Amino acid sequence: METPRSSLAGQMVLVTGAARRIGRSIARRLHDEGALVAIHYHTSEPDARSAAAECGGAPIFHADLMQVAQIERLFGEVGARWGRLDAVVNNAARFTRRDPLAITEADWDFIHGVNLKAVFFCSQQAARLMRAHGGGRIVNISSLGGIRPWEEHVHYCASKAGVIMLTRALAKALAPEIAVNSVAPGVIDFGDLTDRARAMVSDTPMARPGAAEEVADAVAYFLTAPKFITGQILAVDGGLSQR
Repeated sequence: METPRSSLAGQMVLVTGAARRIGRSIARRLHDEGALVAIHYHTSEPDARSAAAECGGAPIFHADLMQVAQIERLFGEVGARWGRLDAVVNNAARFTRRDPLAITEADWDFIHGVNLKAVFFCSQQAARLMRAHGGGRIVNISSLGGIRPWEEHVHYCASKAGVIMLTRALAKALAPEIAVNSVAPGVIDFGDLTDRARAMVSDTPMARPGAAEEVADAVAYFLTAPKFITGQILAVDGGLSQR
C-alpha cells in the first residue's frame, strides 16, 4: 500500500537563517505550500522583516546561535507563540576560506559554533517541542563540502561532514516520532560566483549552477515525504558529487 505524501498546509515550521539567500528561498517556498513559517535571523533584521512580509507577515525571531542559551530562548519563544512546532529547517551557516595551516581556534569556533554545534542544539530543542505534540521533522542543510574535500575550506568541510553524520545519528535517536534528513547544496548562484565556484560549475554534469529555489524544492520534499524516509542525504548539486 502506497503511503501518501503529507501536506504542509497549517504546519508550523521554523527556518533558521531565513533572512537571506537559501534560507529566504526555503521560507518563501514553504509559505507558498501553506506552512506557517517562523523567520529566524541574527544580524539581518531589515532582511528578516522583508522575508517575513513575503511569507504573509510571518513572525521573526532573533538569536545568536553561537549561544546555547539563546537557542533555548528562541525555541521557548516559538513554543509560546504557536504552542507546538511541526518542523525545523536548520539552514543558518557560515562559510570562510582559509589556508589550513593558518586556521586559528577562533576561525574553527566561528564556523563550527553555527554550522555544527548550533544544528545539534536547535535539533535538540526542536525535538523536545515535537515529541510533546506527537512528532515532527528536521531538515538539516549540509553541503557538497561535507561530501567532497575542499583544500582551502578544511574547517567548513569538517563542520558540514559533521552535519551529515549528525543527521544520520539523530534519525536513529529520534525515531519513530521524528524524521531527520539533510539537503546538501552544491554551487548555488546568487550572482556572486567566485572564479573557484565557476570552475566547479564547469565540472558539474548538469553544466550550470543551482538555484536557491531548487534547494527549497528538496527541503519541501523532505517535509512532505513519508516519515519512513529518514536519515537520508539529498545532494542538490547537478551531479557534481558523482565526479
